[in-house]
Amino acid sequence: MKYIDHIRSKMNNVNHPDHYQGDYGMEVYDVIHNFSEELSGEMGFYQGNAIKYILRWYKKNGVEDLRKAREYIDKMVKLEESYLTR
Repeated sequence: MKYIDHIRSKMNNVNHPDHYQGDYGMEVYDVIHNFSEELSGEMGFYQGNAIKYILRWYKKNGVEDLRKAREYIDKMVKLEESYLTR
């Protein structure tokens, strides 16, 4: 029985890791999908990653994830500013 539990926990880490789960069952993927669906290319990628790191920081890598989120937000700002100056 322990082997089955081990396999289930490994599958959970691939499909539904705890650091991507909200208290009410919503996953980070759901938030990214709902808020980034209209974005494409670089901006969609940057926003999705920023959201991911912001939502998981306290469950996984702490301040490191907040720094990663900030990097992606900075990329979003630069990209948006480049569109405005065209």
